[in-house]
Amino acid sequence: MKLRKKVVSAFAIAAAAALCASPAFAGKTLNAVKHRGTLICGVNTAAPGFSNADSKGHWSGLDVDICRAVAAAVLGNANKVKYVPLASEQRFTALQSGQIDLLARNTTWSMSRDASQGSVFVAVDYIDGQGFMVPKKYKINSAKKLNGATICVQTGTSSEKNLADFARANNIKYKPVVFSTTEATQGAFISGRCQAYTTDRSDLAGARLRAKNPNDFVILPDTISKEPLGMAIRRGDDDWFQIVRWSFYTMLEAEELGITKNNVDSMKNSRNPNVRRLLGLEENLGQMIGLDKQWSYRIIKQVGNYGESFEANLGPKTPLGLSRGLNRLWTKGGLLMAPPMR
Repeated sequence: MKLRKKVVSAFAIAAAAALCASPAFAGKTLNAVKHRGTLICGVNTAAPGFSNADSKGHWSGLDVDICRAVAAAVLGNANKVKYVPLASEQRFTALQSGQIDLLARNTTWSMSRDASQGSVFVAVDYIDGQGFMVPKKYKINSAKKLNGATICVQTGTSSEKNLADFARANNIKYKPVVFSTTEATQGAFISGRCQAYTTDRSDLAGARLRAKNPNDFVILPDTISKEPLGMAIRRGDDDWFQIVRWSFYTMLEAEELGITKNNVDSMKNSRNPNVRRLLGLEENLGQMIGLDKQWSYRIIKQVGNYGESFEANLGPKTPLGLSRGLNRLWTKGGLLMAPPMR
């Protein structure tokens, strides 16, 4: 009898330990998204290449594709996303209050935002830097020649603080003209209310497209800051953090392995263990983050890899015409890399 009690007791302890060691996946955000059947994504009001709606209300961009990737992983359908356009000053409040599930709004990852806004950044999806744009007629070739200029800048952004730091460090006096939205800031500059406009260089490229004649404006060569852009979630939801993080890394890993929307099905015949793991053919990566075996396959099939999204939204063949630069994969001299998925 004593032996039987010891065996039962040992079994109970082992079972309890296994339960504690297993992922719970009862994350508040994950449950809400599944119950609702829709992912609510906070995006920019107008940022061509990252998040932008056409005349029919169809959203596109790199950030939009990241939202779609998470929806494909969690809900099985990349189109089950509601996009909430947010001004810079609204974005973290919307995230903290639960108005959105995910913030994917070309937002700079900084210490203050990561540590004191009730949010946590998940990954860097685009490496940018702040620059300046001026009318070509002024014949200005450096930001250090903007002394005394009126400069359009969006309030509540890192651009506003970087501008102040740059001016202070270079003894430049300027008059800031601030606006709360991207559209208002860009519109004011293009209409001639400011002599210069400062924001991330990728945004400057998008702003030029709003002008009747984009060639009337030039982006100066100066880059005055580092701007690692990324997506953020509410702090304290580790399960949701893992899902968003690995959904994005799936896009990077797929590009590194040469898997695309068009060849993903034929790649199921690959003998490469990394390919087979990513497509759910071996092991079960999804189980570790509370998803099924096909979660990553759906991301690639419905959304594509990171390179496909970049080329479609930001690359040389788009109106923005941006090169990959630092946003190339680490295997091609860039800085983007997914940790091993195994």
